[in-house]
Amino acid sequence: MKLQTNYNPDVLSCLANLSNDEVFTPPALVNQILDLLPKELWSDKDAKFLDPVSKSGVFLREITLRLIDGLEKEIPDRQERINHICQNQIYGIAITELTSLLSRRSVYCSKKANGKYSIGDNFKNEQGNIIFKRVEHTWQNGKCIFCNANQSEYDRDDALESHAYRFIHEDNPSIIFKNMKFDVIIGNPPYQLNDGGGLGTSATPIYQKFVEQAKKLNPRYLTMIIPARWYSGGKGLDDFRKNMLEDNRMRQIVDFPEAIDCFPGVQIKGGVCYFLWDRDNQGNCTVSTSRKGEIVSEMARPLLEVGAETFIRYNEAISILKKVQAFKEPSLSENISSRKPFGLDSNFANFSKQETKTRKIKLYRYGEIGYIDESQVLKNKKLIRKTKVLISKAGSGSDTFPHQILGVPIIAKPNSICTETYLVVGDFDNKTMAENLVSYICTRFFRFMVSLTKNTQNAPKGVYVFVPVQDMKQKWTDEKLYQKYGITKKEQSFIESLIRPMDI
Repeated sequence: MKLQTNYNPDVLSCLANLSNDEVFTPPALVNQILDLLPKELWSDKDAKFLDPVSKSGVFLREITLRLIDGLEKEIPDRQERINHICQNQIYGIAITELTSLLSRRSVYCSKKANGKYSIGDNFKNEQGNIIFKRVEHTWQNGKCIFCNANQSEYDRDDALESHAYRFIHEDNPSIIFKNMKFDVIIGNPPYQLNDGGGLGTSATPIYQKFVEQAKKLNPRYLTMIIPARWYSGGKGLDDFRKNMLEDNRMRQIVDFPEAIDCFPGVQIKGGVCYFLWDRDNQGNCTVSTSRKGEIVSEMARPLLEVGAETFIRYNEAISILKKVQAFKEPSLSENISSRKPFGLDSNFANFSKQETKTRKIKLYRYGEIGYIDESQVLKNKKLIRKTKVLISKAGSGSDTFPHQILGVPIIAKPNSICTETYLVVGDFDNKTMAENLVSYICTRFFRFMVSLTKNTQNAPKGVYVFVPVQDMKQKWTDEKLYQKYGITKKEQSFIESLIRPMDI
C-alpha cells in the first residue's frame, strides 16, 4: 500500500478533548454553525465577533478565514486586510491560560499576538484580542455566587485551575472589552461543574450561564453548541428552559440526539444542539434533526406546543402527540409517586438479607432485595399491602440506539416497598391489573411518549406527562394503541425506529 506523502491534516480536528465537560469543537462542525449566519457578515469590515469561551480557537480561526475571503474587494491588500480583521473584528476570552496560547496559535499562527511569526503585524502586546485573566470564585455560604461552584471542590491554590470562567464571573460582562458592541457571539461553553454530590459523580450544569450572559451583551446574533438536556429542564435549568422556549428570537435549532454524531468518542447523555438567536427577527423556529451527518427532518414550528411545558425534539412526533392529546385523557404522571415513595434513600442500609420474625417487609433497592420492619417505613404505609408496579427512576441505563428509554418494570407483591431507586407507577388490589400495566409500559408507544420529555437518564414522574392513562382491565399491545389513536404506518415506523422492544 502506497502511503500518501502530501496528507496534511488540520491539527484542530485531531485534538483530544479535555473532558466530557470541556469539549473541543471539530472544524467541520464549526463551519456548519457558521453557515447559520447571514453571508453578508463575511464582507462587512465593521462586524465584530466574540468567542467568550475559546479553547482551541477554531471558531475565531474559521471566522477569520471567511473574512479574509469576504473582504478582499473592500480591502485588497492581503496584509492590511489581515491586520484589520485581527485587530478590529476578532475577539476571544480563553477559558484557561493553556487554551489562550492554543487559541492564539490557531488564529495568529503564534502563541504571542506580537510574536515574530504572528500573521498580524500591528499588535503591541502578547495577548492581542484573545485574552486570558485568571479570576477567582466569589464564595458565599459555600457556593460561588456567579457559577454555583461548590467551595469544597473548587477553592484551590494558584497552581491548580479554578474553573472560574471569566465571562460568567462578572455582573456586567461588557466591561471585559470596554463596552464594545458585538454583532456575533459564538462558542462551545463548558458544560458542567462537579458539585461534590453523588459520590463524586453529581454535577451542576453551567452552559446556560454563558448563554444568559451573552444575551446581556445584546449581540445581533448568538449561536452556541450546548447539551440538549435543557429541552426538558432539570437541575438548575428550569428557568433557562422556560426563557429559551418562550423567546421567539430563537430562529434555528439543529438537534443531535446522539452526541457522537457531533463529537466523535464523546458521550453526552441526551445529545447536543446548536442554535441561532436573532435579536432583530422573530417568528417560528426551524428545527432540524441530524443523524450520522445528515439532516433527516426539518420543520418551522413554535418551540412550545399547546399544552406542553417542554420542547418536543422530534418534528415527526408532533402529529402523534396531537392525536393522543385529542382524547383529553388524564396523564399517567398524576398517578405516579414522587421520589422516595416510602421515605427511604437509595443508600438505605438498615435491612436484613433474609426475612426474619421482625423483618417481613420485602425491600427493593438498587441491585438487591432486603427485608425490613414495617416501623421503618416512613410514608405511604397504605401501599404496603397493595400489588405495586415499580420502575427505576434512572431510566434504562443504556444509551444505545434505538433506545429502551425505561428500565424493566417490576411487579412487587403485597408486603413490599422500595427505596428511592424506584417509583411506584401504579398500585392495585389484584395481580392481573398490575400485569396489564406492565404490558402497557413495555409497549413502544408508552416509551415513545415518555421519550418526548426524557432527554437524560433520569426518569422522574414528570417524564410521564404525555403518557395517557388506559383501562387496566385489559392487556395492552402496540397494535391496540396504534389503532386507538389512529397512528399511521409511517408514524408507527418512526416510533419503532427510535424505540426498541423492551428487554424482558
